[in-house]
Amino acid sequence: MKKILLAGSALLFGLTGFIPQSLAQDEIRSLRGDHPLDENSAEPEMKNWQLDRDPIPRDHVKQPPLIPHKIQGYRINLKFNKCMSCHSWTKYKEAGATKISQSHFEDRENNVMANVAARRYFCTQCHVPQVNARPLVENTFQPLPTIK
Repeated sequence: MKKILLAGSALLFGLTGFIPQSLAQDEIRSLRGDHPLDENSAEPEMKNWQLDRDPIPRDHVKQPPLIPHKIQGYRINLKFNKCMSCHSWTKYKEAGATKISQSHFEDRENNVMANVAARRYFCTQCHVPQVNARPLVENTFQPLPTIK
């Protein structure tokens, strides 16, 4: 029993002495390179949200509609969804908004539900507002003629 305890202790001390040395040999590099965090922390340029406008045309079939207005400050959580204050079936006409699609009331098995399905409740998972920013990468995409 003493031999096993002694061998286990030696192995434990050997490994703990080995691990820090092996980690010290690997140099950890930041994506920032050699620049410290405080030198690279300039405020990002703010983009202007586009003002409310008509619905934005879609570029491909099944594309979720883009949000044609700013949504800063909109609360969407388990108890409240600000989008529904204009886009629900009972309020869309008076708000002059697009009605939420019937597809948002179906579960994964296509069963029709009385309320918005949980997988479609968090609108900004699929729908995004637009800003007047230049593209991050060059884009030559052209929608199909049938979509135009």
